[in-house]
Amino acid sequence: MIPELKYDDKGLIPAIIQDVENNEVLMLAYMDKTALEKTIETGKTHFWSRSRQKYWMKGETSGNVQLVKEILYDCDGDTLLIKVKQVGSGACHTGNRTCFYRSIK
Repeated sequence: MIPELKYDDKGLIPAIIQDVENNEVLMLAYMDKTALEKTIETGKTHFWSRSRQKYWMKGETSGNVQLVKEILYDCDGDTLLIKVKQVGSGACHTGNRTCFYRSIK
């Protein structure tokens, strides 16, 4: 698909999900080529769950979907940055807006 992308030895690439409106980092998840293709085809984020060993679409159970506005990749080709419009209350499975709500003090 995109020859410059570098997947790890398990065929995965990290995807940073960012709010397109305010640049807030919402979450980080992993994609393989199939998840990226589904994301591009549907305009909604799809990922590979490393713990459950299956594909999932963000919001498939919660309704908090992410509408893809732009997909970027870094200079090394080993990380994706996906800018989305977050629909619903939040991106985190805990119910928080972002997965990055805790601070090391």
